[in-house]
Amino acid sequence: MDYLAAWMFLALTILLMAGFPVAFTLLGTSLFFGLIGFGWSFFDLLPLRIWGRMTNVTLIAVPLFVFMGVMLERSGLAEELLDTMGIVFGRLRGGLAMSVVFVGALLGASTGIVGATVVTMGLLAVPTMLRRGYQKELATGTVSASGTLGQIIPPSIVLVLIGDIVGVSVGDLFMGAVLPGLILVGLFMLYIIVVAYFRPGIAPAIPKEELDAISRRQLMIRVCKALFPPLFLMVAVLGTIFAGVASPTEAAAVGAVGASLLTIIGKKFNITLLREVMITTVRLTCMVFIILCGAAAFGLVFRGLNGDEIVRGFLGGLAEAHSKGVVLAIVMAVIFFVGFFLDFIEITFIHVPVLAPIMLELGFDPVWFCILLAVNLQTSFMTPPFGFSLFYLKAVTPPEVTTGHIYRGIIPFVAFQVIGLAIVVFFPELATWLPHVVFGD
Repeated sequence: MDYLAAWMFLALTILLMAGFPVAFTLLGTSLFFGLIGFGWSFFDLLPLRIWGRMTNVTLIAVPLFVFMGVMLERSGLAEELLDTMGIVFGRLRGGLAMSVVFVGALLGASTGIVGATVVTMGLLAVPTMLRRGYQKELATGTVSASGTLGQIIPPSIVLVLIGDIVGVSVGDLFMGAVLPGLILVGLFMLYIIVVAYFRPGIAPAIPKEELDAISRRQLMIRVCKALFPPLFLMVAVLGTIFAGVASPTEAAAVGAVGASLLTIIGKKFNITLLREVMITTVRLTCMVFIILCGAAAFGLVFRGLNGDEIVRGFLGGLAEAHSKGVVLAIVMAVIFFVGFFLDFIEITFIHVPVLAPIMLELGFDPVWFCILLAVNLQTSFMTPPFGFSLFYLKAVTPPEVTTGHIYRGIIPFVAFQVIGLAIVVFFPELATWLPHVVFGD
């Protein structure tokens, strides 16, 4: 019985690797080992645990942010942004790729949904970059990496979920994620600039004659029109949180209304569109919450079988034998490795509830540790063989773009992602300074 929790975790891992659905695997494993460990009395505890999760007000932000992202994706915002920023950066070598990173950051700050961002930019940007002579690896890698910026740049759904699990204010996490998110944007752009400088043939500039066809006044008007919608949403959502006017849940509702207004202004709104957005929102929300129910059951059984004591003893032993830094490095390495095989939602609900309390007991700052988790989880979208960003992109790229091109293209961006994670590890103030200044925590 002492190691029943370890057998439970092993069974869960094997079943997930075998391809069984995550939600049903979590629930099935929990019920099986719960009956073995507690008997039929287990069913007296489980409903209370799940009810407690489902009645958490903070989680109302999840469907609202999903609605906002899906609605905005249908509004045509990304297309106008990409066209305009492509012209703004077009005079530079690698300018189109830099414009994709810039747009990815703005869409991340507006929608927070990786799939919608990657698909939209894959449909619009990749064919354009290939037509302009960009290397396939650079084009696909840029789009894949830029689309994942919504994972860390607030408002981010993963930050809402992590904040709820760890018990940290979502407003603090949103503020703490701003500087790390901007660092990743800067690192991606730095890579593009360096590559375009040393290998100009794979990232050519737009011909000067084509750019001169648009006057400076016309360009300024287009830039203002393209930048207004995402900036409006950023102010509506993040501004109300940072100003203390609204909670993250209330701000998510403001964002949902704001995205709907932008779609109406853009003359894209109709009843059919609204129905499609609502159906997509319900589908994505149900996926998140059914996994949440399974994770709640798994956490109940795992802790009841003293699984957290096993993990705490192991990590505590490492801290005594080496240092807390070694423990942090091992935890980050485990999350990074698991990201090759599991989705960020699965990692968030399975691993974070086990690891986070122990890491906080060791004295790590909760906001800083949560931001490290979010940055690390972002790589799960980009790491093969199960990186969802890669799947989304392959589904919408031209036939001449192979899976090999996408996999090779993402390698440098994953490396810079790890560099960004290391920067935040060595400089915790990047994640803790802004929440302290704004909220005085």
